[in-house]
Amino acid sequence: MAPLKNRQWLLAARPQGMVKESDFRWHETTVDAPAEGQLLVRNLALSFDPTQRGWMSRDTYVPAVPLGQVMRAGAVAQVVESRLEGFAPGDLVQGVFGWEDYTRTDGRGRFGLRKLAPGTDPLLALSLLGLTGLTAYFGTLEIGRPRPGESFVVSGAAGATGSVAGMIAKLKGCRVVGIAGGQAKCDWLISEAGFDLAIDYKREDVGQALSRHCPDGINVYFDNVGGAILDLALERLAPAARVVLCGAISQYNEPAGPAARPPRNYFYLIWRGARMEGFLVTQFAARFPEALADLSAWHSQGRLKNRIDLQHGLENAPRTLIRLFTGDNFGKQLLKLADPR
Repeated sequence: MAPLKNRQWLLAARPQGMVKESDFRWHETTVDAPAEGQLLVRNLALSFDPTQRGWMSRDTYVPAVPLGQVMRAGAVAQVVESRLEGFAPGDLVQGVFGWEDYTRTDGRGRFGLRKLAPGTDPLLALSLLGLTGLTAYFGTLEIGRPRPGESFVVSGAAGATGSVAGMIAKLKGCRVVGIAGGQAKCDWLISEAGFDLAIDYKREDVGQALSRHCPDGINVYFDNVGGAILDLALERLAPAARVVLCGAISQYNEPAGPAARPPRNYFYLIWRGARMEGFLVTQFAARFPEALADLSAWHSQGRLKNRIDLQHGLENAPRTLIRLFTGDNFGKQLLKLADPR
């Protein structure tokens, strides 16, 4: 087949402070047919996650994106041409591809390649049934281990991972308190997501609100933001509490990254006999099928809501990423590029 025109966003600079549109460079090229053992896929939708800020700056759990190379993202795509056994043109696949129209991939790497069932909604596959839903599932159930009647507090509660973590804790019988920014997000947490209480960090004293809403202490704290709010939660832990370290979005744009503000109240872990543990969802890759079965069932029963913040067009990729760090996004941040053919 003739080479296809391929529009791309390349990483032009390591961000200094807040991510900027100028950190990326628009590029147009062509993409060749796949080599033996590869697929050529057409990207349909891209996932935007706070971890991408780290990928731009430094080696983390994966190597940093090289300067001048295509910015990477989780994606759902459709196979255009296949030279990889088990995949055929028209198949929907999920993996980590790039900010571009077309990608050649062999499916190897930390995140692998997953073929989706025919008719799968690409947006659902990238949100509740994607890595963010899986992160919430394993972070809550395996690291947090909530028990009925316990208080479960989650920061970044109106985001893709935080909202699902809180809803899962509610399914397990917890009293759930979410911390989010803005009245609309807090209202949604209670009226739609089923949280018991919500704290608006933009207009409330978070420490006072946590003391008021969790008078016997916090049994499980699911942390997505780090910084000052993590310190406030540590100070209010119940005996034998569990702290789930999922992210630190409040610090990703600091020059020192997540090291900019280490926890100051860690000694409460000693005083309360508590535990604080970080994790990566890929640790649980062998158990993804069981988690996806549970998440899918709870969603079909109406017990888990899936809120998506959907933007459109590859040209808007940098602006879409920036939404995560300005608080403009509400729910799972996705960018739609095309419909399946």
